[in-house]
Amino acid sequence: MLHDIFTRLFAHFAPQRWWPGETPFEVMVGAILTQNTNWQNVERAIAQLKSTVAFTPHAIFALPPAMLAAAIRPAGYFNIKTGRLRNFLTYFVERYNGNVETMRQQPIAQLRTELLGVRGIGPETADSILLYALDKPVFVVDTYTQRVLSRHYLVPEETTYDDVQSIFMDSLAHDVRHFNEYHALLVAVGKTFCRRTNPQCEQCPLKGVNW
Repeated sequence: MLHDIFTRLFAHFAPQRWWPGETPFEVMVGAILTQNTNWQNVERAIAQLKSTVAFTPHAIFALPPAMLAAAIRPAGYFNIKTGRLRNFLTYFVERYNGNVETMRQQPIAQLRTELLGVRGIGPETADSILLYALDKPVFVVDTYTQRVLSRHYLVPEETTYDDVQSIFMDSLAHDVRHFNEYHALLVAVGKTFCRRTNPQCEQCPLKGVNW
């Protein structure tokens, strides 16, 4: 069933080439800023941050909180996200000296535990950092994933993040590129057809897919 879903989505949408970001560190920042907002706002926030300071972990970490908040204002909830970003930077700079490669060398289970221990980082953000910035084979679950699967009766509507993730992790080969593409395709169908309101079920490439 999961293979059928992927095949249908890939045939309809083609490769998505996710995640937007010039560097792994930019992907990390984007994963934190994208909470509760759309990607266009994140792009504006990142562009503004780049115009404010050198886009490096140490430079952003050294930025006064008020200046950081002003820079990421387009991402919304900027005071909350300033705290979350600073929490992550404290961890990243103090634990790994802001070095992506050093962080990437650590076991996936250790990294996930560490990331979830950072205040303000939940499972989706942690897994996005692991998959898209650190090339770790972990499947990212978001609201689009849960909505698509529940509407096709593949999971109950109240299924937890971990339970949905386990469906993919237990059924698919742990391949970074495949997990990347699959998640991106689920986001595409969620945005285009499986909308929260006014879903376009008749035109959806997943029409007729049920467990």
